[in-house]
Amino acid sequence: MKQILVLGAGRIARPLIRYLLGQRDVRMVIGTIDAGGAEALVGGHPHARVLRLDVSDEAALAPLVEECHLVISLLPAALNARVARVALDRGKSLINTSYVSPELAALHDEAERRGVLFLCEIGLDPGIDHMSAVRVIDLLLQAGGRVTEFTSCCGGFPAPDANTNPWGYKFSWSPRGVMLAGRNAARFLRRGEIIEIPGDQLFAHRWPYQVEGQGVFEMYPNRDSLIYVDAYSLTGITGMFRGTLRYPGWCDTMRVAATLGLFDLEAHPWPAGTTYAAFTSRRVPSGPGPLVHRLADFAGVAPDSEVIARLEWAGLLSDRPLPAAGQTAAPLDLFGDRLARLMVYKPGERDMVAMRHTFSATFPDGHREDVTSSLVAAGQPFGDTAMARTVSLPAAIAARLLLDGELQLTGVQIPVYAEIYEPVLAELEEQGVHIQETHAIHYPGPLSRA
Repeated sequence: MKQILVLGAGRIARPLIRYLLGQRDVRMVIGTIDAGGAEALVGGHPHARVLRLDVSDEAALAPLVEECHLVISLLPAALNARVARVALDRGKSLINTSYVSPELAALHDEAERRGVLFLCEIGLDPGIDHMSAVRVIDLLLQAGGRVTEFTSCCGGFPAPDANTNPWGYKFSWSPRGVMLAGRNAARFLRRGEIIEIPGDQLFAHRWPYQVEGQGVFEMYPNRDSLIYVDAYSLTGITGMFRGTLRYPGWCDTMRVAATLGLFDLEAHPWPAGTTYAAFTSRRVPSGPGPLVHRLADFAGVAPDSEVIARLEWAGLLSDRPLPAAGQTAAPLDLFGDRLARLMVYKPGERDMVAMRHTFSATFPDGHREDVTSSLVAAGQPFGDTAMARTVSLPAAIAARLLLDGELQLTGVQIPVYAEIYEPVLAELEEQGVHIQETHAIHYPGPLSRA
């Protein structure tokens, strides 16, 4: 039997746990702070054991890593480098769905020497986005093309029938992760020019974006697109953009939230009796007139705007006391906690994920080829969310491939290699995660995997 150590058992864990426990030769140990929640996920499966674990306790973590064949981390990204160090010291491979941090990237050479694989960014975004993009790019290159422009966007949000609040959002993954993503600086390439967006200006840069059959969304930059130019074999490209999708109105509201300091990470003491109105408006200059008017003027919106209405709907301008009153907490955590309490999926409601790539390529005969690749998936009523399936199933499939000896890569890697993306995408299709590719074939070397 092969033993897997799964760290974390949050919102996206269930499909991964169920998939791997369905393999005939797998045993699983789940280490998590929420042992009760994990017990509910495994449902008494005889090959699963749940332990309450704080991964900062290396004395407790190390023997669990020592006993396993593979570590899978579903923890917040900030904890992955710590887990990776413990795994590396014991010669164990690691799979996680988060972006590669500088601390984790620094372990690449040592991981190669030890002959272990740290496979990162193997979820949805990042993950399926990489795999589906590189599959098309490889086909274009094989047909003699040169990709000149690439745009990718992805997002998760309520399905239209569950879009029942004015923010157009409900949480299907870590609320803190959503909030932290709103602090990221961004960089992309447009007509050969590098565009850099500071983190505090992220939401001021958004554009309407049409997804066929789903309507108009808004798209804003997602981190540093340029770090994937080489990984995607796109040397010489003139346009490279990776973005996040949301329903319209999200960016204007989050831009105002950033102006008000609601994304700040520095913890503050909040005296007893502090209200949400005082918390939200602490940067707003005092003066005559109603608070709403002063706040709107400070943020550059109208007092009767939809942005102010969203803040009011969320209780952020109310006299309700902060839950942390009398304690110390970061504004980002208070803001995220408030939204997470309100923006929840009710039983039977479905989430949705949407991803779309567009490619432009030129060929030796001078003609241009335009290709799209898209994924739209909805959650299962009273079942798994689309976010959980699309994030955790790629990691689960990759784990099976690694345990079966089908992945020979070592070092710190992301899934841009055919030995990863071909079997993972093929099995995702079998699992009902369908990626549609459309293109007009004019070149003699057709874009086909047949």
